[in-house]
Order: sequence, then C-alpha cells, then structure tokens
Amino acid sequence: MSARKALAGLALALLATAATPADDATYRARFAAFMANPAQFDYSPMEAVPGARRVRPLLTRAAPTIAANALNEAARYAEANRSSAFLVWRDGALESARYFGGTTRDTPLVSKSLAKPLTAIAIGRAIRLGKIKGLDQPIADFIPELAGTPKAAIRVRHLLDMRSGLLDQGYSPDPEHPWNRAYLDTDHGNYIVSSYPLTDAPGSRYAYANAPSELIALVIERATGRRYAEFLSREVMAPLGAAGGEVWVNRPGGLAHSGCCIKLPAETWLKLGILLLDDGVVGGKRLLPRGYVRAMRTGTPQNPNFGLGIWLGEPYRERRGFGAPGAAGPQVLHSEAYLDPELFLFDGNSNQTVHISPKHRLIVLRMGETPPKTPEWDNARLPNLLIRGLGAR
Repeated sequence: MSARKALAGLALALLATAATPADDATYRARFAAFMANPAQFDYSPMEAVPGARRVRPLLTRAAPTIAANALNEAARYAEANRSSAFLVWRDGALESARYFGGTTRDTPLVSKSLAKPLTAIAIGRAIRLGKIKGLDQPIADFIPELAGTPKAAIRVRHLLDMRSGLLDQGYSPDPEHPWNRAYLDTDHGNYIVSSYPLTDAPGSRYAYANAPSELIALVIERATGRRYAEFLSREVMAPLGAAGGEVWVNRPGGLAHSGCCIKLPAETWLKLGILLLDDGVVGGKRLLPRGYVRAMRTGTPQNPNFGLGIWLGEPYRERRGFGAPGAAGPQVLHSEAYLDPELFLFDGNSNQTVHISPKHRLIVLRMGETPPKTPEWDNARLPNLLIRGLGAR
C-alpha cells in the first residue's frame, strides 16, 4: 500500500470517528461564545506555525520615495480607523512602519480572511513540489469520501476561486445551521465533507464562503502527508525568512482552520505580498510554479474581481461585496478606481487589507479592529494616496 493511500485510509478513519458528549459540550460552549461576540471570538486550541530559524527583517529606506505628507496623511487615516499595524513597502524596502496600541512588529495578528490567499500560496507550493498535479485535479483524489457524490466534481481551483458550489457564507443564530457547524464543530472537516450543503454545480457559480477554504488544510495534509501548520512552516515561512505564529485547530491534534484563523505578524503578511509581486520567487528560488501568480490574478466569468484567494482592482466597482456580484450583503466602498489598474489585494473581514501594486512595486498593509462606521472606510484611500505621493516627490 502506498504512503498516500495509507494516509487517506487513516484520515478516513479519523473523519468517521463518532462525536462524544465532550465534543458536543465543547461545540455548545464555542457557539455561545461566538454568539455573544462574533468579532472577538477566542480561538482555542491553537497549534504553532513555526517561522524561519532566522527571520530576515525588512530593510527600511532612509530616504523614502513617497512624499512625507502623503505618508503622514496615510498613517493618520490608518490610526483613525483603529489600525494595529500600518506598513508601506516599496521596491525593496519599508517606507513607513507604524504600530498602534500594544502591537509591535512581533505581535501575531488575527488574519480573518487574509488566510484565504495563504491557502492559494500553499496549494501553489504543493503543486510546485509535485504533490498536487494542478489546479484542475479533483479534490476527491485526496478526499475519497467524496467519490460517487456530487461534491466529487469539485476541483482544487474551485476551493480557491469560490466556485465550489458549496453554500454561500452567512449568519444564523441556529446552533445546528451548517454555517455554525462548519466553523465551530470539533470535527469541522468531516462536517463539511459529509454534511455541508452543495447548492450548485461546481464551477457554475461564485459563492464566497469559509467552508471551501477550510477544505484546503485537508487537501494539503492528504496530498503531502504533513500537517497544515508544519507545511506552511517549512514550505512558506522558512524560505521567506518570515516569522511564524499559530493556527486554530478544531481539537488538539485535529484539522487546522485554513480559511480564517491563523495569527501571524504584519511583516509576514507583507512578505507574502512581496512573494506574489515577485512572481513566486524569493532569493532566487522559485516557490510557486511559473504562471501560478498570473492564475491567482485572473478572475472568473462568475466574478471577474476575484481570482485564487485574492481580489482584483479591475473592473472598477464603487461598492464591491464579498458575495456574488449584485448579491445583497455588506459592500466595501471604493471612492475611485485604483490608480494602478493591475492592483490586487488580500482583503479580510474588518478591513484587513494588503494592497499590492505591480506598476509601482508598492505594498500597503492595514490590519486591526473594525473601523468606525462613520466616516465609512474607503478601500481605495490608502493605496491611491500613496501612489499620488510618488508623483509629488
């Protein structure tokens, strides 16, 4: 029996383990805590994601290339919007690094959906290593429990571009609703595989949700025989010279929550942006396959503003939601088109943003608490202000 088949058999047995009264009690306690304050839900337990043995600090430019008034105005905007970290990097060095409150460069920050582009990077790395054949490989090759079911038609790319066909993300106070079980269950991977609803044919519709991203950890672990945290540590953090953090697992030794719940310092998120800006190459070593970043930056007919885990600035939409274009739900304001039409970004709940401008080799990171409702957060404000500051020098 091959190592991969043995691993799949072991994982299948683990997924088939029946829930215990203790598991149910843990779920009920998590649900109560989440309902009490969804924005401040405390992830537990966490698993370490070790960083590089030698973390390479980002260089700081002595003479910034962006006008001082633009940098200062951008920092004021970040601070006024309850930011914890605000970083501006351009073409090889930091132009500004501001931390607020008790946050420092070493503080692991809650990612929310910044975790989704990280899942795309993990998949790209696994493809580069030959552990996954490509984006169009069926996930049933790694999750044989899906064989013979409609979910067997889901391909790896569908988990990344939100065309899995799985139920759209939403909110419900019902403890048995699939949204809550898929997020809080002590065996959430098994729940998504066996019970999370498939509402549309895979590939036919864009439907933003956490559930497909959560399956990335399962695919990575089945494909590589390594835990998700260890894979990220060895194959992403180490070559980037990046600091690590920790990731939420559904139970001790259980499956990681790959879709939402990893904590990493701000500079690590910025280094992930640099990796994509440099076409998946770091220190002369190619981490991601040729053409993979281009694929990440390509939208779909169902949503041209979303690629593989990342958002695309074009086509311009003044108000862009996370759900399908035109669907009801919260809309993020973009007061104007991005000044770099090729700009792309990581975008998570509470306006965690990493804007990446290829034209100007500029990356702007903002992480922190949910901004005040008024004045409304403007997703275009920081990158455009700083791009204009380049011309003001």
